[in-house]
Amino acid sequence: MRRQWAASEARELGWGGVTAVARATGFSRVTITAGLRELKLPLRKRVAEAARVRRPGGGRRSLAEDDPELLATLETLIEPATRGDPESPLRWTCKSTRRLAEELTRQKHPASPSTVARLLRAAGYSLQANRKTREGASHPDRNAQFEYINGLVERFLRRGEPAISVDAKKKELVGDFKNGGREWRPQGTPEEVRVHDFQDKDLGKVIPYGVYDLLNNQGWVSVGIDHDTAEFAVNTIRRWWRQLGQRRFPQARELLVTADGGGSNGSRCRLWKVSLQKLADELELVLHVCHFPPGTSKWNKIEHRLFSFITQNWRGKPLVSRQAIVSLIASTTTRSGLIVKAVLDTNHYDTAIKVTDAELGRLRLQPHRFHGDWNYTLRPR
Repeated sequence: MRRQWAASEARELGWGGVTAVARATGFSRVTITAGLRELKLPLRKRVAEAARVRRPGGGRRSLAEDDPELLATLETLIEPATRGDPESPLRWTCKSTRRLAEELTRQKHPASPSTVARLLRAAGYSLQANRKTREGASHPDRNAQFEYINGLVERFLRRGEPAISVDAKKKELVGDFKNGGREWRPQGTPEEVRVHDFQDKDLGKVIPYGVYDLLNNQGWVSVGIDHDTAEFAVNTIRRWWRQLGQRRFPQARELLVTADGGGSNGSRCRLWKVSLQKLADELELVLHVCHFPPGTSKWNKIEHRLFSFITQNWRGKPLVSRQAIVSLIASTTTRSGLIVKAVLDTNHYDTAIKVTDAELGRLRLQPHRFHGDWNYTLRPR
């Protein structure tokens, strides 16, 4: 449009107009002359010519047109199947656009990183992260165990008996360390934390172990400072019962505990069963224990009804002290009415305790008919 405007001014000036307009506007004489030719065209065609940058067929052709094998070679380099090919030139390197461009150039298909990125987008590729979808081999009785646990939980809840979900949360460093997530702060003033996540010798780590009351939507978390052992896990259940459970269920004679299949509360952990027997004797409660099948800990109710909200509550906040961790956990709430109580457990737990066959034989442990290794009952002695 500017070209045609300059041409119309030159035409109005008459002889010498092209030179005068070129000097005044900085346009080249060739540009103004081209505009004069366009002004002689019909209006519709003139508008079409004004929208054109180059003549039809003008400009440099794309690399894919000059090199028909370029795109095929590029797709060969990024094809997932080549990860297992020992001859693949990029098998053990990051497939960035820079490395892809270098490898294409080495294979006589020169291209720049920006060209590689453009070709990949045009071919339907995009930058993507890994996705956790493969769970590995599952136990053949996995679904049956889920149904068994669900049936027991529903039976306990219908009767108003206590049913809890227990597990240990991820260990956390205590101190001014970076904590994942973001929170609102004045622009340009992020909270400063340490560069390196080396454990502070004085503050150490904490181990939050939780108990989630399935009936009352209430959580209890003991923040341990020593080791995640079976005694620590059972002591957390003991403290929950004395502080909350006994008040919620004053007439209870039985307690259902659902736990993961491994860790300090694992189905094969002897000390877990011995500690539970002591708890049953002390509280005079019949303890029914059900473990989730291997590799299914994320289905444990405590994970997405308690721990996930704790993580959301302290996101972006450095866990500067043990008391700060306890306070952040205790202040966790949800719209559905979740209440969380948190305490610091300063006890020290021995990690070298061995349970003999004789001690295991003195337990009043009765395996259930269905998968007695995962489901069992401990009665007071």
